[in-house]
Amino acid sequence: MTTHITDRSSAQPVGPPPPFDPELAPVVDILTGLRSPDAYRLDNIAEMRKPVPGVETPTDGVLSRGGTYSVEERAVPGPEGEPDISLLICLPKHATTPTPTVYHIHGGGMMVGDNRFGLVEILNLAEPMGMAVVSVEYRLAPETPHPGPVEDCYAGLVWVSDHAHELNIDLERIVVGGASAGGGLAAGVTLMARDRNGPAVLAQLLLSPMLDDCNDSPSAQQMRGVGIWDSSSNETGWNALLGEGVRGGPDVSPYAAPSRTADLSGLPPTFIDVGSAETFRDEDVAYASRIWQAGGRLELHVWPGGFHGFDVVAPQAVISQDAIAARVAWLRRQLSV
Repeated sequence: MTTHITDRSSAQPVGPPPPFDPELAPVVDILTGLRSPDAYRLDNIAEMRKPVPGVETPTDGVLSRGGTYSVEERAVPGPEGEPDISLLICLPKHATTPTPTVYHIHGGGMMVGDNRFGLVEILNLAEPMGMAVVSVEYRLAPETPHPGPVEDCYAGLVWVSDHAHELNIDLERIVVGGASAGGGLAAGVTLMARDRNGPAVLAQLLLSPMLDDCNDSPSAQQMRGVGIWDSSSNETGWNALLGEGVRGGPDVSPYAAPSRTADLSGLPPTFIDVGSAETFRDEDVAYASRIWQAGGRLELHVWPGGFHGFDVVAPQAVISQDAIAARVAWLRRQLSV
């Protein structure tokens, strides 16, 4: 079991929120008109889980990328004594050698989403490099609190590793990745793999990851009531995962909140990116700095004026194109090692 940090510094005084990128600012106005930054509460999670008007869930046909991928949903064993979990397995049809793979964990504040959520964007990264993608369906909070979600994700990774030959997956080139809550769970799964001598993880791709249950960083304070997913919604997510009265206290597991991990040595190469105008900015920068301090390999990008998930909702913006290009370049470097 990894050791963890419980002594946290007090909140710091901060200035006004950083400005949004000029190309993104009108998008923020539209999005906040549909759903306010503090929209998530424990009493309206069922409402938040309903499909967003105009946002289609990708079908198998869409995920097949014009027939270049086979798409299969498979039930596999979950954690010991727990229900099976579902993996959405997207494999390049014409691969002649074992393929590198992104093991994808979806976002949604620990409370919403499924294994198709965010998958199109991951396939956009993976397809040009001939990578497979396996996306895990984990049980959601608050119905399933910690450790259920992260243990589900870890069990899925173990199954993929154990069945790599059957799937034509290169066992030595599995990248664990996710965005937002999925990024936090990806970081937790990677810590588990290290601490349990589990599956080899080539690298971890953490996109605006949700890492710190304390929710008291300067950026969390700056962005309260502003932008997408503020500290109020973030508090809801952590309370759903941990239970009321646990968040910010001494008993939070590092596998739930990776920022609690005292020892960040021995991790695989890591990519972290985040917007400058979002709640997770400072916790992500702090996590990156601590990996460097532990001697790790990490690439960090803080996109000026970016809000949470800007590249997904405004993919044609210049800043979004730059962010996507940086991820592609990093991923290519990991696969070439």
